[in-house]
Amino acid sequence: MRTVAVVFLPIVMGAALAAQETKPVPKDSVRVFVPGCTKGYMFTAGHRTTDEPGSLDIPEGMHLRMNGPKEMMKEIKAHEGSMIQITGLMKRGQYKEGVAIGGGVSISPGPASGGMRPSPTSGGPIEIDVEGWRPVDGVCRTK
Repeated sequence: MRTVAVVFLPIVMGAALAAQETKPVPKDSVRVFVPGCTKGYMFTAGHRTTDEPGSLDIPEGMHLRMNGPKEMMKEIKAHEGSMIQITGLMKRGQYKEGVAIGGGVSISPGPASGGMRPSPTSGGPIEIDVEGWRPVDGVCRTK
């Protein structure tokens, strides 16, 4: 019995260490941390505070379509109405900075920050592949 426990323990510890490692970011993507609220598979970026700055310049109120494993999406859905922060990967060029004025035309303040390039076409909602999430302080507005 002790032999089995000695062999089993290193396997469990190795699996736990492997689970803590983060996947490398593909060259055409960027890892983001965004606080906000969820409704179904849609995530609405919330107000960032100085202690929870998030990443990129994703403005408050921007909607992101979340993609992720079913179990994680169930956990996130269970916290609907509570403020959370998601961590995930977004394709570069998907996020278009500026103000849309119609007809596929937008006014931008200049080169996009954070290595993101403006996209000439907008193919629907911006998507994020969710890698993880955690609850944060804050209140979600309901309409």
